[in-house]
Amino acid sequence: MKLYDGGRAPNPRRVRIFFAEKGLALPELVPVDIARKEHKSEAFTRLNPSQRLPVLELDDGTALAETMAICRYVESLHPHPPLFGREAKEQALIEMWNRRIELGLFGSVAAVFRHSHPSMAELETQIPEWAEANRDRIDDHLWVLELQLAANPFVCGEALTVADITAGIAIDFMKPSRVPLPEDFVHIRRWHGEVSARPSWKA
Repeated sequence: MKLYDGGRAPNPRRVRIFFAEKGLALPELVPVDIARKEHKSEAFTRLNPSQRLPVLELDDGTALAETMAICRYVESLHPHPPLFGREAKEQALIEMWNRRIELGLFGSVAAVFRHSHPSMAELETQIPEWAEANRDRIDDHLWVLELQLAANPFVCGEALTVADITAGIAIDFMKPSRVPLPEDFVHIRRWHGEVSARPSWKA
């Protein structure tokens, strides 16, 4: 297998952290320089027409090009620890929270970065109004996460799951997106300090 990797970009980080939490060595890494637009090259576009990272290329040539698809594939091969849950209810709750965070907080922070950060000007058709609209929504998404973490050590209960990886990366991505985390979110700050201190976070 080969993992086409985008360095500090948030989605490649989610996959590398997932591998680390599984206790697995990463596949052969193929660095793709986003700043140099290598993800838009003809060769990479043949691999992933969406021109997004990461991509896991299997030994038979199959290209898995969505973060959660890659993680689910790895989970199916290596079910322990179960980062997508064990029985039906737990799996459903983890799926619910991962989607809430991915489509909510993570999506809004990413939109702010993509549509306002100077480094993205050559990579995106930036719409400043869309960045501001999403900036205005971030506190609402944070409060949903804050209330959940007020009652749980991790997003879905007693153990770290893929939802914590998505949420942790979203919080990390706030810094380069120039979105401060208000002091009010004490449970998020407690939880984020703990997850970001895990060895996997250095992956």
